[in-house]
Amino acid sequence: MEQETRRRCRKCLTRDMDQKAYFENLHMYIQNLEEELKVGEPLYEERLSLCKECDLLADGMCRACGCYVELRAVMKKNSCPYDKWLRVE
Repeated sequence: MEQETRRRCRKCLTRDMDQKAYFENLHMYIQNLEEELKVGEPLYEERLSLCKECDLLADGMCRACGCYVELRAVMKKNSCPYDKWLRVE
């Protein structure tokens, strides 16, 4: 029987993690998402570029919805709460 590899939840709150470890975890999560769930790299970078110009971006988070923009921007199903991401892949 083939053993399935699963990541285990460490049951950490973000306030309990150091900032570097948290962001490494976030980027690893994004990297390991199934490709069919993610937008292509050009659209992802376009979305991030629009977020970087937005006054609501603070420390990687959107103050409009509370998300981490890098995670929100990578997902096909997501949109900007202020309709700044007009193009759909």
